[in-house]
Amino acid sequence: MRAALAWVVAAVAATCAPAQADTLELAGIGGRYAVHVTSLKEARFKATTRQQYDFSCGSAAVATLLSHHYGYPVTEQSVFEEMFARGDQAKIRQEGFSLLDMKAYLNAHQFQADGFELPLAKLLEAGLPAIVLISDNGYHHFVVVKGMRDGRILIGDPSSGTRAVSRANFESIWVNKLLFVIHNKQAQAKFNDEADWLVAPKAPLTAGVSLDSLANVTLGKFGPGDY
Repeated sequence: MRAALAWVVAAVAATCAPAQADTLELAGIGGRYAVHVTSLKEARFKATTRQQYDFSCGSAAVATLLSHHYGYPVTEQSVFEEMFARGDQAKIRQEGFSLLDMKAYLNAHQFQADGFELPLAKLLEAGLPAIVLISDNGYHHFVVVKGMRDGRILIGDPSSGTRAVSRANFESIWVNKLLFVIHNKQAQAKFNDEADWLVAPKAPLTAGVSLDSLANVTLGKFGPGDY
């Protein structure tokens, strides 16, 4: 068995050769092929805008909401500059952006948004993404609720990317129980998108090997007359 395992490892090593940081070369019948490789960290920011500053999670959350859920592409930098210019700059430097700053920015771009004290289930009913405030290790932080399914909440976190947390965990870190949503563009909203969930698959616990079926994957002990 050890010899067989060593052979498999050697075969894989012979057919897979590192190329550039984002590609993998595969050797097979007919030649070699370069395959693009995306790291999990890179994939998590594919549909979530990364914040550039410690206090810019608000502008990154707005950029995520508009760019990836309403088909209105904006950069974190452009949102930051506009919100900073029209807001209380001293307060923003100290505390970051507020929901009022976000509301003013969105209204200026014809998006009507408000905070509603509603249960999470209402998001699923309405099919609307929302910006919410969470407490992450004592640090207040804006994230985007991108979807809900199977007792999990998919969030776009400007500091760590798209990730899923249990509903119980989310409820425990959700600070003010407010859902900040755009309510005049419902037909354009994208929520619970299958592509967003690809970076947060459920652990395949149900696909594990049953202890009752180990006899099917182990070698039986030979006895007299078995040769």
